Amino acid sequence: MTRKHISLILCCIFFTTVGVLHFTSTATFTRIVPDFIPFPEWAVYITGVMEITGGILLFFPKTRRFASYFLIFLLIIVFPANINMAVNRIDFGKVPTAVLWARLPLQVLLIYWVYRLRRVE
Repeated sequence: MTRKHISLILCCIFFTTVGVLHFTSTATFTRIVPDFIPFPEWAVYITGVMEITGGILLFFPKTRRFASYFLIFLLIIVFPANINMAVNRIDFGKVPTAVLWARLPLQVLLIYWVYRLRRVE
């Protein structure tokens, strides 16, 4: 197994796990949804389904490229929630404010990670 395959498996596990957390910790995720998003609980469920779907589709070579772009789209549309969490210092499991701000540029690294995985064979 190559490093690329290990990275792929870790990414699939990451997105699938975070997606499941949208259903097991819905209230926590709902708190970070910006006020301008209608039906915040539904937004959490929908993005959870998207994360689970993307994590599963990324695993399979035939759907990997699509999944990569799908997850990039997802990472872009949830970015306002990450900004909202940092700006408004929304407690996300006692995470320090500095970490909330540091998380913002990490979104770019997640996008890069998913983009690089699109061509793993």
